[in-house]
Amino acid sequence: MKWVLTVFKQDTYHIFEFETKIEAQQAQEHSEYPSVITYTNLSLVA
Repeated sequence: MKWVLTVFKQDTYHIFEFETKIEAQQAQEHSEYPSVITYTNLSLVA
């Protein structure tokens, strides 16, 4: 399972993938923009 942080910045968004929920939460704490943490079994790398 991968943890995904989606950061919403003005008219766009950025998606970051993490191995653990703690890593995603730490990144979210340092973000100045609205964001959401989700999880998936899919990989973001094609």
